[in-house]
Amino acid sequence: MDKLFIISQKHQQQTDAIKAGVLLAGQLDLQPEIAAYSYESFSGDAYYNPRIAASVRAQVLAQDTASIQQQLSELNASHIAFNSMWCKNLFEHACEYAHPDEYAMIVKSIHESAHFLPMDWQLIRHTKVPLMLLSNNPLNRAKSILMAVDLGSNNTSKQALNQAVITQAKKLADATGYELHLAFVIRLPKILRDMDLVNSRTLIKDAYQRHSEELQQIGLDKDHQHIMAGDADMCLFELSCRLKAQYLVMGARQRQGIMGHVVGNTSESILTRIRSNVLVVPHQLEE
Repeated sequence: MDKLFIISQKHQQQTDAIKAGVLLAGQLDLQPEIAAYSYESFSGDAYYNPRIAASVRAQVLAQDTASIQQQLSELNASHIAFNSMWCKNLFEHACEYAHPDEYAMIVKSIHESAHFLPMDWQLIRHTKVPLMLLSNNPLNRAKSILMAVDLGSNNTSKQALNQAVITQAKKLADATGYELHLAFVIRLPKILRDMDLVNSRTLIKDAYQRHSEELQQIGLDKDHQHIMAGDADMCLFELSCRLKAQYLVMGARQRQGIMGHVVGNTSESILTRIRSNVLVVPHQLEE
């Protein structure tokens, strides 16, 4: 588990995943490896004639390979291994290829898409290793990392996921030297807040007291502990912006099937607005 898998997509990324991935690999003491995925939808002669289609594919791959070589040369990193491939559904290849026995992380630029269940959501649901999604709209960042945990849960799978998030966040903080912050959101529906049926300040105060032992074990200063009440994705977005966090570390329960589409994950919904890089820590559950 000593490699970092960098996904590069021509025409489908704004943030330079290769540059960011190479830097992160150096900080984490991991060996970077790049996969340059290429794909074009054909029409006309290229669609109906296999020979023409093969020629076009070869030209596209050659151009993409030359582009990667140029980028690596500019980064003085020509020694880094990379593989150019023609692939329509990259998440299937990436999730199968990046096995946890060999890879510690996947790095990819967020792919903004209006389609239902875009590519990054598929990666979140199927990855076997932590997935770093690089923001295309970064803040003027401070040197801080925010990790989102679910305190007080008796569910063993949630407890295991909490510990995995804490472990990954601390590794990232140690590697970068950034300040580590903790966030816990008490889920409070908007209708209850609007009707003043629940005193959120009392909820938060009680939560600090109830989880004081857990917070002490994690070992962060009190001013780096943040308990909030409200919608999880909005609370995390607002706090990450207030802290100008470079990284947001959070878990994904990876729900599958129809329930996964209906219920969703906070890590998925937050991608539409987040301005930090998001490190998604997976925990595969039984379907």
